Amino acid sequence: MKIKTLLATSLVAASALFGGNYAVDPTHTSTDFSVKHMMISTVKGNFATFSGNFEYDEATKKLKSLNGTIEAASINTGIKDRDDHLRSADLFDTAQYPNIAFVLDEVKGDKAYGKLTLHGVTKPVVLAYENGGMVTDPWGKQRVGLGLSGKINRSDFGITWNKALEAGGVVVSESVKLDIAIEGVLQK
Repeated sequence: MKIKTLLATSLVAASALFGGNYAVDPTHTSTDFSVKHMMISTVKGNFATFSGNFEYDEATKKLKSLNGTIEAASINTGIKDRDDHLRSADLFDTAQYPNIAFVLDEVKGDKAYGKLTLHGVTKPVVLAYENGGMVTDPWGKQRVGLGLSGKINRSDFGITWNKALEAGGVVVSESVKLDIAIEGVLQK
């Protein structure tokens, strides 16, 4: 019994030794999205204000946890009137739902499983996961790069505003593509 306890303690200590806590570097991270407009073109945008942290095991090269928060009102598509409409009660309703949050449950291979909270609704999501690796920058800071991408259905989160088109289809697609590139800096 003592050997099992010693082995378990050693594994926990080794995990703590090799695991690192990283803060998301907002200057090298992007939170991009795209949607179809009138069924014929793609509108792209991003969120400018966000924060997050994650735990990455340097020994096994595995992502252990990830928490991120996006300020919904920081949405930017490059068109002020459209961005104002996106912030309104028709869509994101940023006055009532100021934050978008993601919490990772686990990574299995090239899939990240987690919970996304958007517009006050929390749903499980599965996103493609890319491990960009780890590097020491020229200033001696350890960095890790990660990527998450996939699609969500905005109506699953209660964002249902739309207009029907005479020729068929709608103004804004239900499907939203996500493309998030994360760079984190080891916190000491």
